[in-house]
Amino acid sequence: MSWWQRTRAALDARSVAGQVLFLQVVVAVLLITAALVVLVIQARNESEQAAQERSLAAAASFAHSPGIVAALRSGDPGDALQPLMAEAGEEAGVDFINVMATDGTRLADTDPRLVGEVNDGVERALREGAFTEIFEGAPTDAARAIAPVTGADGAVIGLVGAGVQIGTVGDEVDRQLPVFLTSAGAALALATVSAALVSRRLRRQTHGIGPSEMTRMYEHHDAVLHAVREGVLIVGDDNRLVLANDEARRLLEITREADGRPVTELGLDEGIAALLVSGRSVTDEVHLAGDRLLAVNTRPTAPYGGSSGCVATLRDTTELRSLAGTAEVARERLKILYEAGVRIGTSLDVVRTAEELSGVAVPRFADFVTVELPDAVLSGDDPPDPPTTMRRAALSGVDPDHPFQPVGDPVRFVAHATPMARAMAGGHAVLEADLGSAEAWRAQDPQGAAGALAYGVHSLVTVPLQASGVVLGMVSFWRAQRAEPFEEEDLSFAEELAARAAVAIDNARRFTREHTMAETLQRSLLPHVLPSQPALDTAYRYLPAQARVGGDWFDIIPLPGLRVALVVGDVVGHGLHAAATMGRLRTGVHNFSTLDLPPDELLTRLDDLVGHLDREERRAGEGTTGATCLYAVYDPVSGRCTLASAGHLAPALVHPDGTVEFVGVPVSPPLGVGSLPVESTELVLPEGSRLVLYTDGLVEDRVRDIDVGLEELRSVLAAHAHGTVEEICEGVFAGMVPAHRRDDIALLVARTRRLDPSLVASWEVPQEPSAVGPVRAACSRRLAEWGLEDIAFTTELVLSELITNAVRYGSGPIGVRLLHDPGRTLVCEVSDGSSTSPHLRRATATDEGGRGLFLVAQLASRWGTRYLPAGKVIWAEQSLAEGGQPPGEALFEGIGNW
Repeated sequence: MSWWQRTRAALDARSVAGQVLFLQVVVAVLLITAALVVLVIQARNESEQAAQERSLAAAASFAHSPGIVAALRSGDPGDALQPLMAEAGEEAGVDFINVMATDGTRLADTDPRLVGEVNDGVERALREGAFTEIFEGAPTDAARAIAPVTGADGAVIGLVGAGVQIGTVGDEVDRQLPVFLTSAGAALALATVSAALVSRRLRRQTHGIGPSEMTRMYEHHDAVLHAVREGVLIVGDDNRLVLANDEARRLLEITREADGRPVTELGLDEGIAALLVSGRSVTDEVHLAGDRLLAVNTRPTAPYGGSSGCVATLRDTTELRSLAGTAEVARERLKILYEAGVRIGTSLDVVRTAEELSGVAVPRFADFVTVELPDAVLSGDDPPDPPTTMRRAALSGVDPDHPFQPVGDPVRFVAHATPMARAMAGGHAVLEADLGSAEAWRAQDPQGAAGALAYGVHSLVTVPLQASGVVLGMVSFWRAQRAEPFEEEDLSFAEELAARAAVAIDNARRFTREHTMAETLQRSLLPHVLPSQPALDTAYRYLPAQARVGGDWFDIIPLPGLRVALVVGDVVGHGLHAAATMGRLRTGVHNFSTLDLPPDELLTRLDDLVGHLDREERRAGEGTTGATCLYAVYDPVSGRCTLASAGHLAPALVHPDGTVEFVGVPVSPPLGVGSLPVESTELVLPEGSRLVLYTDGLVEDRVRDIDVGLEELRSVLAAHAHGTVEEICEGVFAGMVPAHRRDDIALLVARTRRLDPSLVASWEVPQEPSAVGPVRAACSRRLAEWGLEDIAFTTELVLSELITNAVRYGSGPIGVRLLHDPGRTLVCEVSDGSSTSPHLRRATATDEGGRGLFLVAQLASRWGTRYLPAGKVIWAEQSLAEGGQPPGEALFEGIGNW
């Protein structure tokens, strides 16, 4: 009878329940036995694989560790490396670790007795790189890994071997056998007792999951536990360890017995333990676990994993630490360059730009930065080629007590072999890593170099500041407090930083030149000395814009009849074009004022001039784009002031009692913008009034509305109402001028005076030739009263000619007026109702007339015609200043030649 027949007979003798139980027991025994064999084999294979991987990780980590390349290239690598072997083996979790020459000779080993012996089978690492294997041979069988050590040029300069002995791997498997056997027995007992319960509860607990789904879940679970090269931890809601895969156990050095224990009792790093029990969700939070740098991610398990808890993943980034350091340096350099692009060149000022350059590199790149520029660059001119003497424009450092020459000192480059001279000659950055051995640098300034070395300055990178192929200066980076010297890799960064700064400095230099030219042109076009006139006490202030000179201007123009014109204007735009346009307009106002036009008519003609200029310049590609102007004429005899404005701000009037008001001048368009008529206003100013004319730069800026500025001006003028015109100017500028001026500021203050009525004489003249004599006699008497007998005869001749012309060619009424400005001028005015104007001409020898105006022109300093609303005034001025009036004999010598 066969075995199968006997077994079948025994089963047939049992009940159905017994048969099922017997079959389950048999199947369980077979499965447990097979599983035990498989687990033992698998455990051994996994242990060997883990040993190889651990060996490879240890060998690769040691091969890439800092200092090993330097040690291998030292005179005695063994002395440098042998003290590290035992500690490295313990920390890496391997039985042995050794460093070999490229031929396999051991230079250092965890077993010092093996130093000098040759390893077999290591040549493969020279050809293929790092590898692992199960090695059988002397001194012991082991799972070992060999990793090459490469230098900066990529050449293999040594080998690192690490491994775990096969006996150690077997011991790990043997330690697991009791667990396997105990588990097998327990499984067999439980299989018999719980077969029915398992079959009943299996479907309910698995929620109807089929065999394929169950298989896939097991595969995923097994992969997470063993195959995934990222650590996985699951912590329950009671802060106990629920699950840890192999990688997590390796990274955190967690034993198998740790499952179920509180996380705080596992000996983990304090930061990691606190994170695992905190319940926080983090992403790539870096923690240090022993000598490993781990990136940790945590997420809550609920509602995905049943009860609340958290799952954590860990990634070993230790080998990336050195790369991260290099990347961090590069990122810091890029950050500095970005900040340089933002911080350098914020203003068009050469010195400010140099200061921004020196400040951006301290302290992240250098401890001290000095910038030297030629005087020509500082003033906006082209630098000499090559510049041998520069001036220190900026200096920044970590310590205000430094050994360098202060800002403003000249710096001379005498020695041709200095780093600065070589940098200028070659056009590239020059490195002096060790200034202590730099003979040429010390020869430049032995005393200064000695002081710098004594302070601790030890390394230098100097770079020429070049733009458009022209050397604009030098920037030098110095290290003193930072121990590491500059390296070759720093040169490209220094050149990039200097190149960006050089462009900004060149822009500032060009702007400085243009600004200086525009300011010089504008100041040359503005009045330098106030003209002498009796009508007003005047004072003025002018400040150009800090960025670009604008077209603000003012003028004081003496007019006939002791009157005076006050002008203030503003040309839209900045730079040379605005300054040149301002000069044209000022010249135009002067020319139109000689015609003695009313303010409204003068501005109308000035508007025509601006329109003509604008049309001409538009054909050349650039227009005037408009201007504003305020023109006021004050008469000291009557106290009347006539004002007209073309788009300009109304003047302020400070009354003698201290009250301040803004004169209501009719609003007209700016010059060159529209063709609407200009209107004027007339008011009588009490003596001692202050008329304040200004441009919009005084009352308006980017942080102050114009209405606010006008109220501030009113307050300042009220506070200085009783001061002199100079004090008012000082007070207004002290209280109103902003710190940063975007526009020019022009201020003109005039205090009114009245001419004493006793110095004015006037007569009405009948339109009869016989009336000339009595008027001439009355004028002679008045001149005698004024003490002007010396010019009485000349004045009589002038008046006779003017009155005769008015009687003969004019129309009534006819009037004569004398104005005496003591010590300066006597004005003779003859008015009539005719609008025809006499013209000066040279009479021939046979002409009976035509010599009257010629005689007046010879006897008077100036003469002209002023038109009135009804009629005209012909006036003549005689200078009373010493030497201003030629003797009568000389005058009549010329007349005798007629």
